Amino acid sequence: MKLKLRNLGGHFDLDGLQENIAQNEAQMAEPDFWTDQKAAQKLIDQNNTLKAKYDSYMQLQAQSEELQVTLELLQEEPDAELQTSFEADLTAVQAQMQQYELGQLLSGDYDHNNAIVELHPGAGGTESQDWGSMLLRMYLRWADAHGFTVETEDYQAGEEAGIKSVTLMIKGHNAYGMLRSEKGVHRLVRISPFDSAGRRHTSFCSVDVMPELDDSIDIEVRTEDLRIDVFRSSGAGGQHINKTSSAVRLTHLPTGIVVSSQAQRSQLQNRETAMNMLKAKLYQREQAEQAKKAAAIKGEQLEIGWGSQIRSYVFHPYTMVKDHRTDYETGNGQAVMDGDLDPFIYAYLQWRLSQQNPD
Repeated sequence: MKLKLRNLGGHFDLDGLQENIAQNEAQMAEPDFWTDQKAAQKLIDQNNTLKAKYDSYMQLQAQSEELQVTLELLQEEPDAELQTSFEADLTAVQAQMQQYELGQLLSGDYDHNNAIVELHPGAGGTESQDWGSMLLRMYLRWADAHGFTVETEDYQAGEEAGIKSVTLMIKGHNAYGMLRSEKGVHRLVRISPFDSAGRRHTSFCSVDVMPELDDSIDIEVRTEDLRIDVFRSSGAGGQHINKTSSAVRLTHLPTGIVVSSQAQRSQLQNRETAMNMLKAKLYQREQAEQAKKAAAIKGEQLEIGWGSQIRSYVFHPYTMVKDHRTDYETGNGQAVMDGDLDPFIYAYLQWRLSQQNPD
């Protein structure tokens, strides 16, 4: 625990953190601080985040030192009641430390934002579309376990079973930061329930994850670059079906990007939601292009895009779910399909941090 605390402290300068907090508080005490209310509130929010980061670290450090003292007492004079209390406190502090570490790993510009998640089954008809619906259930269960709310922005049912495509808005603190680990192609190997001969099939489904952007990100979308189509909503199992043409599909002609929204009751609301999704896609496209150019300058081979295979789910002839980036794997495939994704997410965040700081 002490080693992990030192490593966590190494990710930021404690003295520098204190100095930043002091500078912000001095600025907040200035008479004209509230002249620009939006900027003032932004600084307050930033300072609260810094203070929470510093205070939580210092609290963990103090708790660690208290545990060390208790341990030394137990080593000198064993006491069953004190040991029980020590073990309970140790478990609690370890859990707090893991949450704190997770918070430090989720420090990207948009990690705290809501997440837009798209599922697109690959070639393979009913088998792949069924795999898409299995992944949809997995993400819905994961979101529910974390207390996140989910809005189905677009749902296209499969012809016989499963889905053709689904777009979800998953709302909650750190939703994007956690779910960005899911971006890529997910591969399933199983005995197909749709094959009367009982043969093994391999299916693919791509998952795209984008942050919901706020007004601080300026993405220009020209009216002449859009084709707007309206149609009647359709939902899973006949849910949320409107008799009027309230659903909206936007096509960005220069890039070919298509987004749809049918979750809201009015065409105006669906158009606004679709526009936000389009801006998120355009922003993500721009970020990918910048990363590609930077890699070319450095002479790196950088794989960009949602098409890369990231995880395999094998249910025959054995059970295993393995992430190909982090090499994290588990034999409890049913738990994963029931939404137990946190070990994969945590392993990905650690892996990403090691890629950013190879030393």
